[in-house]
Amino acid sequence: MPPISLADQARRARSAFEDHFGRPPKWLAAAPGRVSLLGGHTDYNDGYVLPMAIECYTVVAGDLSADDLPQLQAYSAALDQTATMAYDAPPGDGEANWCNYVLGVLAGCHAAGQEFGGLDLAIDSTVPVGGGLSSSAALEVAVATLVEAISGRSLDPKQKALLCQQAEHDYAGVPCGIMDQFTSVLGQKDHLMLLDCRSQEFELVALDDPTVSMLIVNSNVSHELSSGEYSVRRQQCEKAARLLGVASLRDATQEQLNDASGSLDSVLLKRARHVISENQRTYDAAAAFRENDWSRLGELMHASHASLRDDFEVSCDELDLLVEIAQQIGSDGGIIGAQMTGGGFGGCTVSVVHTDALTDVVTSVGNQYRKRTGIEASIFATRPARGAHVLEMA
Repeated sequence: MPPISLADQARRARSAFEDHFGRPPKWLAAAPGRVSLLGGHTDYNDGYVLPMAIECYTVVAGDLSADDLPQLQAYSAALDQTATMAYDAPPGDGEANWCNYVLGVLAGCHAAGQEFGGLDLAIDSTVPVGGGLSSSAALEVAVATLVEAISGRSLDPKQKALLCQQAEHDYAGVPCGIMDQFTSVLGQKDHLMLLDCRSQEFELVALDDPTVSMLIVNSNVSHELSSGEYSVRRQQCEKAARLLGVASLRDATQEQLNDASGSLDSVLLKRARHVISENQRTYDAAAAFRENDWSRLGELMHASHASLRDDFEVSCDELDLLVEIAQQIGSDGGIIGAQMTGGGFGGCTVSVVHTDALTDVVTSVGNQYRKRTGIEASIFATRPARGAHVLEMA
């Protein structure tokens, strides 16, 4: 399980605020990270994704500042770092990169008509940074949820998710899709979310079977999406869609791809093949969860990882090794299926595991990974968690 309960984390965030600002906060809000079961890199192609909120949260404790100047003073407990920024600071101009996510959300909230003065915030998070579990979305959504409480004006949940997505585009320079923010806002306990990233409609898929659990293994090899590879993949997908004559790869079929194979170079062909096949796998995986068809689910997860590795080329040696170890353990040893999750180039894998085998699986995966890489993996099990919510109000 995650290292601390949400109740204990809220107390820790409250204490951090008191220690740093010399008074108790008036509001606390929490938003979860997420793990994507299938749907890797399909969200910005208008496709289907199958994420769930996880029991790792970002908690923000806050109050209006004493002088009410139009500025943000934010303290990160994880970094032991304070940043002070005026609300009219240009995107990317902050003294601390993490604070730009906060500033972007506040700018969006102002534009949406939410009124608030200067803010003092303390931030506590158990969502691993650089692990592909959407630490940035958790921060954005937690801040937006806190502003709702402070301003007394709630946003439509989808509007809030899109506001946070836009903040990441404008203030962090990451052209992310909608999955991360939608999951953090709209996630529900004991449910996955089958999200159509074009229509923004979603279906909740129950995952309340106690005999299976989600296991997240952090390779502890960090990635940085804004380093350029994420943007490159998005541009390649857009180019492939243009050459195929469709609005996005969501609209392309395998038959169209076969017919156009002579006009697409090998890289674009592989990128399009991944998106087309991954959309179908994602839809099929939702059905497998509904039917408790664990054998089929395992096949789909392993095919998804192979496609992300070979056709989309966003995996890395450490992620491939973790999936290989999981496949060697297999269903008889407790692992139904495993694949990389998140943007790639490091970060985490996610496995569906028989609950009664969790202890043995954690030990085996951790030992084998350490032996072959010299790296200590961070491993925890999680249930589908509740989405963003206010923890405490004045």
